[in-house]
Amino acid sequence: MTTTLFSRRLEDTWLLSGARTPWVDYCGPLGLVSPTDLGIHAARAALERSGIAAASVGSTVAASMAQADFDAYMLPRHIGLYAGVPLQAPAIGVQRICGSGFELLRQAADQIALGYADTVLAVAAESMSRNPICAYTHRSGFRLGAPVEFKDFLWEALDDPTARVSMIQTAENLAVQYGITRAEVDAYAARSFERAVAAQAAGHFDAEIAPVQDTHFELEGYQARGIRLPRKAGVQARDTHVRPSPLDVLSTLRPVYEGGVQTAGNSAALVDGGAAAVVTTGARVRAEGLKPLARLAGAAAAGVPPEIMGIGPAPAIRALLERCGLQLADIDLIEINEAQGAQVLACARELQLDMDRLNVNGGSIAMGHPLAATGLRLTITAAHELRRRGGRWAIVSACVGGGQGMALLIENTGL
Repeated sequence: MTTTLFSRRLEDTWLLSGARTPWVDYCGPLGLVSPTDLGIHAARAALERSGIAAASVGSTVAASMAQADFDAYMLPRHIGLYAGVPLQAPAIGVQRICGSGFELLRQAADQIALGYADTVLAVAAESMSRNPICAYTHRSGFRLGAPVEFKDFLWEALDDPTARVSMIQTAENLAVQYGITRAEVDAYAARSFERAVAAQAAGHFDAEIAPVQDTHFELEGYQARGIRLPRKAGVQARDTHVRPSPLDVLSTLRPVYEGGVQTAGNSAALVDGGAAAVVTTGARVRAEGLKPLARLAGAAAAGVPPEIMGIGPAPAIRALLERCGLQLADIDLIEINEAQGAQVLACARELQLDMDRLNVNGGSIAMGHPLAATGLRLTITAAHELRRRGGRWAIVSACVGGGQGMALLIENTGL
């Protein structure tokens, strides 16, 4: 039996606008902010930049991986309401771990294609800092002498019990499989930092960032909420993990596992942040003379063995290209989320990628990876970069814990 590719070519569906908070280091100035409020902030900014009224949005799709606040169940609904989406417009939560940001755009496109709405608000937010210390076994109390099983959710969630590996170990497995050395991984990480520093200095991220400061979110007839930063934090307007990190410094860091290639310096940084995008129909773009960022042209997801989950972008990208009738040579820019340096290099070798077109503004090693929000950030960044370069096609992708990969195709049409 032939497996059907989980992929779809998207027709006349547009990424109208996008915005994000800065990515701010773990336990930094955004560390106490609810992911719901990070999402509201990004959503309001994306809507403001879209040229349309929030009242015309027909649906909200939202994602956040961690149960990082007591109202986490209502995160999608609360984001939509406080962003100004009509009370009558529904909201839904989405989960594909590190691919959630892409999944939001795929589901937004599906809702539009199926006629549920002509405009959808897609939002993702992640507070890595607020991942809980939790227990799942004490609802009925504590037995005398029994272990007290409170654990760090953020740390424990990095393990995949199916294959008995951590996410870092999946990258180590790929390093062995593809013959990737520690020196190569460190060199790749140094390049990520160098490119991100250059992009930040050139202002390439400025158009996508909505600076964060103390803010109140009002909703008529309901409780106000908002963002309150630590005293003297000031306005947060730049990604804080981006910094010079030369190879000679990275090469001194201890590996996570003895004899391995992955370190804290060549793996994705922990940061907090939120991102949002507005997706709509071509009919609305043309009727209202709107100026979209890009066309959403295709989406694909694929499964891979959990113990080498980091290779997931490779089959997802292949499925996407096959569905859309393109070759890698046609693609101007490729983004593969930098969960771990060895993981990106393995995908690059598997696909025989041109490294000059890969992650041209750096990636999550340098900037950080707020899980659910990263896919939206990659898509928004790639859309802006296509415009700067006058390119046509970009692919954005990520590996997904548990053994998956996801990829989207976007097109710069010059509109």
